[in-house]
Parts: sequence; structure tokens; C-alpha cells
Amino acid sequence: DPRPPPLPKKQLQRAESLPEPGSSHRLHGDAEPRAGSILYSIPAAQLRHGEGAPPRDRPSWAPKKPLIKSQSLGEPLARSSPQEAPSASLKELTFGTADGELGQLLESPAGVCGVVLGCQEASLARLSARMQEELVGPEERQQLLQAELAGKRWAELRVLEPQPCCQSGDAWYFRVGFTWQHSQLQFAAKVPKPCCSSLGVQSSLGTHCSIQRLLGRFTDRLPEELVLPGIPGKHSQGPSSEEPACPAPQPVLQVLLCAEVPQQTLADFVKGSHALHRTSPGHYERLGCLLLLQLCMGLEHLRGQNVAQGDLCPENLLLVPCPCPSQGQRGQKELPGLSLPRLLISSFFKVQEKQRPCSSGQEQDWSQALAAPSPPAAAELNVGRLIYQILHVDISLENILGFRSKRLPEIPSLSIYSAGLKRLATLLLHRDPQQRVAIEQARAVLQVLLWGPRQQLFARSRRSLALLRGWLQVKRALLLLRFAENWGGARASPGLEEWLCCQYFQGVTEHTLYQVTQVLYA
Repeated sequence: DPRPPPLPKKQLQRAESLPEPGSSHRLHGDAEPRAGSILYSIPAAQLRHGEGAPPRDRPSWAPKKPLIKSQSLGEPLARSSPQEAPSASLKELTFGTADGELGQLLESPAGVCGVVLGCQEASLARLSARMQEELVGPEERQQLLQAELAGKRWAELRVLEPQPCCQSGDAWYFRVGFTWQHSQLQFAAKVPKPCCSSLGVQSSLGTHCSIQRLLGRFTDRLPEELVLPGIPGKHSQGPSSEEPACPAPQPVLQVLLCAEVPQQTLADFVKGSHALHRTSPGHYERLGCLLLLQLCMGLEHLRGQNVAQGDLCPENLLLVPCPCPSQGQRGQKELPGLSLPRLLISSFFKVQEKQRPCSSGQEQDWSQALAAPSPPAAAELNVGRLIYQILHVDISLENILGFRSKRLPEIPSLSIYSAGLKRLATLLLHRDPQQRVAIEQARAVLQVLLWGPRQQLFARSRRSLALLRGWLQVKRALLLLRFAENWGGARASPGLEEWLCCQYFQGVTEHTLYQVTQVLYA
């Protein structure tokens, strides 16, 4: 019998065992398609979704998924999430980064543009965090100070002034001193008025630039030298012909120790700024925008913790002077009212129930909210009222209901901010609750009023996401250059306005700008 021919199976096995070009670099266990296949150059994310174009929710310059070809060439696969890894590495990128790592980033699909834009966003985030720490102080230091002040009373504190440094609608504030770690510290002793007792939530609010920070609390008899204005007795202001020979002992009250020492309330500031508004309307109304922006940011923080402002009125909003003026106001020292203070929300209560649904015909609820402090659901109405009060326009209930056409009072056009503030007040005070803008939207409108984009941007080009994206990228680059030029020499450190500006350009997107400019410039 003739010998049978060799089996084809054995030949196929030998052919498969032959080394292919570049096989020494192939990772163990890879099963990617070979070169020449259409799948060879398509990112893995698109292979999974069956798409031939990048996902819509990702910017064109964002880092993309690595190619399958690069995996077959033996590049390390240590990145568990290829979309997040490049952004994480950009946060750690510095001028001293090794050129080898820089070259790897520049060869990524994002390219030079993606690396530069990512570094700008990371730099703004670091600068914002550093500025915030300069404004409110390190959180670790505050925790240590809170532990040191635990159990302390009036005997361990020094009353620096017998008169209150500030009187709000619900409390008196006294400047006190305390020695800690060989340093002389100053903070405020908050003595609540007898009618106000909603202070239990303040210790659990977290740190925020627009929220009054609590360092400690105690219950003790007031010192004899303290003067409580408006309270009958020996320590009230004003002469009294029927003063008793033996004064009554001071009352025992709860006292809160606050990190910031207020200088005045927003009501005091507005009352004393009529002349400034007439002589420098542009600077004054810009200050008004910055104060309203701080208020909206604080209200956003409170809503995130299910807490509301107790009484949203100018008498309960505190103003604290900043240690250094901002860059935008450093050239206006001859006008003392132009320095930007910090605005603090100082009274709070826990929200017990969600906002009740309301119909568009609730004119009585709208009138009551304009006339008196209202529940947290009407915070937008109260912020709208504050716009009129800051601009010295009468917004009383009698004035509102006196208009036959039921229109809001006119805001005079005195600066480039007047029309935008009028538009925002109209949106906040809309009679239909469904048509009112929320506090988050009001904050975004104020940011656009302060730092753009202004309406002139759309004079030659139609409003589009591409135009706003380009504007945003250029403004971020120019902002970083401005920071470098201002602080590269012997100039002062950044202030509150620079931090607010940095917060804006750090988190805003072209989609938000499109929506806000569409509403603001309608």
C-alpha cells in the first residue's frame, strides 16, 4: 500500500507558529486585528459603539481612546481609563516636567492644543484653591482653633471695644481678642437679639467664602462693659433720667464666636452710597454685581446642604473688609467706597419641606414675598428685590401695586451694568414662578455681566458654540497672562475679585455661555 500524504492540519499548525513581524513586541494574550484591517485604526470606544466619529459629548481637543495598533506595539496598558488618565497627568504637569513625558503627551491624539488647554484649566483650578485659602485661611488651622476655643468663655477673651462693631437685624457683634500660639487673634462675638434663636444649624455648614464661619459657642453672663444698643437699662445708648441706683445684672445669653469681624451690613452700605452712585455709577454698579454674585454663590452652597437663609434682607447680610484691595480697584484709592468687601450670610434655618407647587396666578404670594421675608422657595424674589435696593430704586409693596400696568419700577441706565441688572431683576421677579430664573442661573448672568462675553462679540458673528468656545479659550489664556504680569513683580497678592473671576473661567463651558447670553441679550 502506498504511504498516505501528510495531513494538512500539521502544516497549518507549523504556519501559525511562525513568528510574524513585530511579534516580539506583542503583549501576551492580545487578540487584536492585524495590520491592513479596517478595525486597525479605529479607537476602541468607537468600535464598541459602532461609530465612525467622536462622541458628541466630548470636545474635539479632548484626549481620545488609544488606538488598537498602539496596544499591539507593546505600549504599556497601565491606564485603566484612557479618557481620564491624560487629564489627570495634565494636572501634575509643570515647567520642570521631563521632556520624555512631554513628548509622550504631545504625540497623543489631543496634540499641542489639547495639552495647552488642559494645562490652563489645571492652572486656574490651582490658583483658585490658593486664592480661597488666602481669603478664608487654611481649614486645618480653623479646626485647631475650634478645638482650642472649646469651653472658653468671656473670662478667657479680651473685649477690645465695648460698643458693637456691627449691628445686624438679628444680632450684635463685638470685636474680641484671643492669644493662641504666640499670636494675637481677633474675631467677632455674636450676641443674638432676644427675638432671634435660629442658630443651631450654623455649625454644620462647611467652609464657604460667603458663609459666616463659626469657631465656637458658649452661654454666659455678658460682661458689664458691653453696651447693647436699643436695650433699656444701664448699658443702652442714650441718656436716661430714671436710671436705677443699682443696675440689674447682665443677662445670660448664648454667644457665638465667628471668624470674620463684620464692619457693616449691606443696608448700611446702600444707605451711605447715594453720593458714590451718582459720581461713579460704573464702579458702584460693578460693586453691586460683585456683592450679588457672592450672595448667589452662598445661596447655592446652602441649597446643596438643604439649608436656607433665615431672613434674606440687607440688614442681615454682613460686609467684611478684605485685607488687600483687588487689582481692578487698586487705582481708585481716592474713592473709599470702591473697595470690594466680602459678603456673608449670617442667619440660617433647616428646610423642613420642599417647595410647594404654585400656579402662575398666585399674585398674592408674589406680593407677600416682595413685602416681607419669605420661605426659601422665594429666594429668587428676595434677590430681585435686593437688585432694586442696591440701585437705590424704591421697590416697596405700595410702589409695586400702585402701577396700573403691574410693571416693575424703571431702573435708570447709568452704566454698562444697568441694562443687565434690570433684565436680571425682571427675570427674578416674574409673576409666573415657572418663568423665574433660579439662583444658579442668576449667578451665571452676573458672571457674564462682569466678565463677558458682551453683546459686541455677536455684532459680526452669529452666536454659536464654536465662537463661544474660542472666546473662552482665548480669555483663559489672557487671564493667566494677566495674573503672571500682575504678580510677577512686587505687586500685592490677588484679592476677592480675582478669585471670583478665576472661579468663573475655571468652571464655565460654552454651552452655559450660549444659554446665558441667549437669555440676557434677548
